[in-house]
Formats: sequence, C-alpha cells, structure tokens
Amino acid sequence: MTLAPFSDPETVPILKEAWADLGRPGALVGVRDISANVSTNRVFTVRIDDGREYIAKTSSYGSYVYFRQDHRLIHEWRRQLKGTRYRGFLAPILEKDGDVFTYRKGAEWAVFYEKAPFYDFLPKVLTPDLVTAMGREMAEFHRASTHLTTPLPPSWKSVGSDVALLHDALGRPEGRRALGVDDSAEDLLRTQCDTFLTNAERLGYHHFQKIPVLVDWNIGNFSVGFDQEGFRFFSRWDYDWFRVEPRMLDFYFCARVVRSEGDQTVFHYTLDPFFDAPFRRFLRAYHGTFPLEDEEVLFLKEAYRFFLLNYVIRSGEHFFQKDYAPRLKREAIENYFPALDEKSFMPLVRALSE
Repeated sequence: MTLAPFSDPETVPILKEAWADLGRPGALVGVRDISANVSTNRVFTVRIDDGREYIAKTSSYGSYVYFRQDHRLIHEWRRQLKGTRYRGFLAPILEKDGDVFTYRKGAEWAVFYEKAPFYDFLPKVLTPDLVTAMGREMAEFHRASTHLTTPLPPSWKSVGSDVALLHDALGRPEGRRALGVDDSAEDLLRTQCDTFLTNAERLGYHHFQKIPVLVDWNIGNFSVGFDQEGFRFFSRWDYDWFRVEPRMLDFYFCARVVRSEGDQTVFHYTLDPFFDAPFRRFLRAYHGTFPLEDEEVLFLKEAYRFFLLNYVIRSGEHFFQKDYAPRLKREAIENYFPALDEKSFMPLVRALSE
C-alpha cells in the first residue's frame, strides 16, 4: 500500500501545539493521516525534524477526564505487564514529568504513542489450529492481566452507569433526538436497558473480577508472531474502547475474528459469530487455559447487549463515521435486539465440555 505524503503540521494545529507542550527535543515537521475511517477519532503518524516518528490520536467525543484516566490506567497496566511475556505488547504512551501526557484544546484532545513494531498479521480466515491458538493466547493475556501485582483502580466509567445514562436519555424527547432514535423505539430500548441491568446482577456481575479489556479486537489492530504452537500476540496499538470490566467484554470481537467467513469489509454486528463452530473451538481452548464459570459464559449475552446499547445506540455517531452509524443503529433496533431476546446461550456453556 502506498502511503500518502506527510502534510504540513499546520493542517492539524492541535498536534503541533501538543508536541510543543510535551517538551521533547525537535520540532514536529510532518503529519500523515492514517485513520481507518470507521471511527470518528483521527490517527496520525507524526514526524520530528530528526527523523523520529510517533503515532498521535485526536478525539473530541465524551469527556477529557475519561480520556486522561483511561490512558493513565493503560500506562499502569503496561507497567505491570513488564514481568510477563506481554511486557512489550501494548504500545507505550509518551510521558511528561513522570505522568502520561495528554493535551486538551477546547473540545478536542490528543495523545502520542511510540510506534508499535508490526510482525505478522492474522489471515482473514483462521484455520482450526489458529482458532485454537487465538483461544489460548487470549486466555493467557487475560490471565496475565488478572494477576497484576497491584489491581488497577476502578475506572469512573462502568457498564452500569453507561446503561443508566442511556435509559434516562431515552425517556426524554430531546434525549431521543440527540441519540437519533425514533420515539417508536423508546419502549424497546428502555426495556433492553432494564434487561441488561437485571440479568447482569442475576448472573453476578458485581462479583466478577474486573480487569483491563480492549473490547475491539480485529485483525487490523494487533499483530502476532507465528510459532510452532500457532502464534503469540506481538503488538497492539488501538485503545479506543479500553475499559476495566469483566473479561467477557472481549469475547464478541474474538468471535468475529475467528468466524468462518473471516473479516468483512462491510460489517454488521449480528450475534451469529457466537454460534459459529469456530467460536466453540475458541471457547474450549480458552477454557482449557484459563477456566470460565458457567455464569461468565451466560454473561456473554449481556456483554453483547451492552455493546449494542453503548457503542451502537448511545455512542454510535461518535464512534462510527456517518455512513455506518445510522445503519448499525437501525439494524440493532430492527434485528439484533429481537434476535438476542430469542436466543439461549446455554449451548455455549455445554460447548465447554464437548
């Protein structure tokens, strides 16, 4: 792929100002937009006058306080993984005066990362052996993130607070307009919020261990190193959906990685990947490495419901470009939620012992 040339830093003023405020040697002399053009966040390669290059991200959605806290938590997570084989997996965040550096200018903020080295990428369609390797590797990564020397402090964000905020917004006409939701969908969506909160509590959400999770796993945002046993994670550089929550929030996108038809250019968020044969293989490999409780497997239904409620309905316009967000929201209301209500996840529990 031919990359676009670097542009003048004046085209992205916040990055020029942020680099100057960071106080590192050298002047920022070029920026190259490398955004995936799915999210509303923008990602750049930035070049310094001595030839060094870094990755920069700008965002304008949500709260700067959350943005800053997330990066502090990721920094601490990375620091505590240094004693494990994942010590170099997460791309480092640049620091200033001993703290991660984030920069705010009005309603926009920015952060810089070291460039993550790439190794191999997974193929679009995984072989059965690679599916098994994905299950084992995700389990090992989760186990390392569970057994940190000092547990990460809880984030101010939680699935419960996000769903409660959505429930309240849906109850107001101006809230529905801001969400791009028709009045006719109010009852369905508020019921989905209630269902999530009820089922999460019933399944023991408050007792599940909370660990750092990245939620959005796709073959384009992490690289691997192949070996005789399959592969191991090598580098990861996308933190957009970072949270401190139960490990099961990572599983839906794992299911999408291993699904039979592989990665898709035009994507949808159906629950089908959970019930595809490769995910059962993934689940057994994961369970054999870092065992799951039945209630955790059943919570996958609620983790998926939360994904739809928060990332599609509540925040879709901010996480997805305008060509994606309305379609995904419509599909969720018309198809995804009704299908979810009819589906039992007990077959996944039984798959652990198949």
